[in-house]
Amino acid sequence: MTNQLGFIGLGRMGGRMVATLARAGQPAIVYDASAEALERATRLDGISGAPTPAGVAAGSDVLFTALPNDSIVREVYLGENGIASGARAGLITCDCSTVSPGLSAQLHGELAQQGIHHMTTPMLGSTPQAESGDIFFIVGGEKERLPAIVPYLEIMGKMHQHVGPPDAANKIKLMHNALGAINAVAVSEILAMGIKAGVNIEDFYNVVCNGGGQAYSTYFNSRVMRMAAGNFEPTFTVELMNKDVNMALELAEGLGGPVAIMKATQEAYNQVADNSAWVHEDFSAVTHLAERKIGRTISGK
Repeated sequence: MTNQLGFIGLGRMGGRMVATLARAGQPAIVYDASAEALERATRLDGISGAPTPAGVAAGSDVLFTALPNDSIVREVYLGENGIASGARAGLITCDCSTVSPGLSAQLHGELAQQGIHHMTTPMLGSTPQAESGDIFFIVGGEKERLPAIVPYLEIMGKMHQHVGPPDAANKIKLMHNALGAINAVAVSEILAMGIKAGVNIEDFYNVVCNGGGQAYSTYFNSRVMRMAAGNFEPTFTVELMNKDVNMALELAEGLGGPVAIMKATQEAYNQVADNSAWVHEDFSAVTHLAERKIGRTISGK
């Protein structure tokens, strides 16, 4: 790989992704609005810092971003001292953020006017996958740019799939996360039913995970026994899931499709996100609503 690599956004996901790149011996120039996060990243072998997103762009041929929401992504790309202000023609940008499909399309169009090729690479997986380099990347954008970015995707992730234009990747990501959120709400109600019925949750867990029936999901497998232990340490927060559910519902309503279950899910996540004690917990903390309804916790603590 002879390209110069840049990375902007060194938070819960991005910081771990840069650490994975460093372990693989891949140099990168990086930036984060947090001086602490930037300093932590630049202690890694081969990782150097820049004072602005423009500075990263000026020194990069391929540039990844991992940022929390639409407004920050727009500012980092198009704002003062943003990527667009420092980039050379030919730069390939890869946005790993989960943002609205409309923003992805807008960035692609505006950056193209400067000869910048914008790709979208939203991710499946959370902090454990970022730590281990097992992210699944959903890739949108010009297929002919893949050879330049795939080597980095293969360091940071286990798989990738090209799905079409830039906005297609975030449409699929929002559909995926909305389905995950619906699953989380449904599981919370079923666990509450089990508690009220006097069912042993571990017995129920073993039946679902080992019985070969249709109730199994990776969410059920990874979260139920954590919740039964009272563990809501975040790998993906309520705050972020709430953002994604709201964007997914906006997309669905704009298309005129069925939204009844998504609306109920949105209402649940809006309630949990409004609670300062829960908003930064794992998105499985939507279970607290069901716990409140039955007057006890799933864990019994």
